[in-house]
Amino acid sequence: MTTTSSPALWTPPTRVRGTLALVTGRGERAGVYERFGRRLSSDGYLVAVFEEDADAASAWLSEATDTPRVLVGSDAGASGVLRLAAQGISVEAAVVAATLVDAEIDLPSAEERTACPLHLGVLATEAASVDVTPAEPLPAPADLAAIEVPVLAVHGGADTVSPLPQVIDALRAVPDLEIVETVDGLHDALNDQSHRSVAAALVQWLERLRGGDVHAAIVRTHETAAVATA
Repeated sequence: MTTTSSPALWTPPTRVRGTLALVTGRGERAGVYERFGRRLSSDGYLVAVFEEDADAASAWLSEATDTPRVLVGSDAGASGVLRLAAQGISVEAAVVAATLVDAEIDLPSAEERTACPLHLGVLATEAASVDVTPAEPLPAPADLAAIEVPVLAVHGGADTVSPLPQVIDALRAVPDLEIVETVDGLHDALNDQSHRSVAAALVQWLERLRGGDVHAAIVRTHETAAVATA
């Protein structure tokens, strides 16, 4: 079991391309994000996971030397990440997943969280803590509007815990916001059945961020021109 002062770390095998500090959701242990950490580290990103402590994650990230530095939060962790981003912490970007629009909602069942058999097994092994820290609410729209860094939001299209339309409405005040929907996805957006595609989308976004303009395409699809026939 990790502590907020000693995060779980996944280190790239070669040169570090950036640093991510991830804040877990309610009652989650760091091991829930092992698959996520391994995958992102294999693409060159150092990943540290903190258990329900956005402030500790931010403090650790402030000392990181490999940029871009990105603060990531899932479930209740997303609210903490957005609060710190609104306060102007020194990071290059933020990522929020499974953002909670209702801070008082009960913990979801495993079946509400994911349809991935492997992740269901992880949830059974990494059981929620006995003492669950109450979730902090989302920052007010005026605070979200003060965020100066790009924000990527990843959310399940079929999330019944925090429905996507409500999340879109709640986050629309963020000035530089990109939303990725996992089609038919449930609450654990980083670890659901589409975890490979989500990781790939996140890496592409991080690579654009590394390039200095998160909106500038690195790869793009061209439609093949129709060949005229006689």
